[in-house]
Amino acid sequence: MTSRISHTTIDCRDAHAQSVWWAEVLGMQEDPRDPNEPGHEECMIFSRDGRSRLLFIEVPESKQVKNRIHFDLRATDRTQQQEIDRVLAMGATEVADLRTPQGLGWMVLADPEGNEFCILRSDLEIPDYHSHLIT
Repeated sequence: MTSRISHTTIDCRDAHAQSVWWAEVLGMQEDPRDPNEPGHEECMIFSRDGRSRLLFIEVPESKQVKNRIHFDLRATDRTQQQEIDRVLAMGATEVADLRTPQGLGWMVLADPEGNEFCILRSDLEIPDYHSHLIT
């Protein structure tokens, strides 16, 4: 027997604000039958096909140390730098620039609540060697 990941849950201070921010970054949406509202303690967003889900749950404590799990994002229709600029303009902050002069590496950013994530080189800049696994 096996299990599958139903959704990824992210603890946060403001579930609604985080769900709105990440939905814009990832091109995800809320369930129109159960919309996320300010003040909701749990807010879920979905990929367009409904298979990927993120659930934001409010907790009383703030983030204390580096994440034990984080997102690695790869832009599909723009360059890495264009995606970094877009997300920074949305309120992300730079944590570490781990790119090389040769164009390799990634940028570590943080969302508005300080959760780290990385932006990798884009689909335009490097092939996805695992794309054959996606049906």
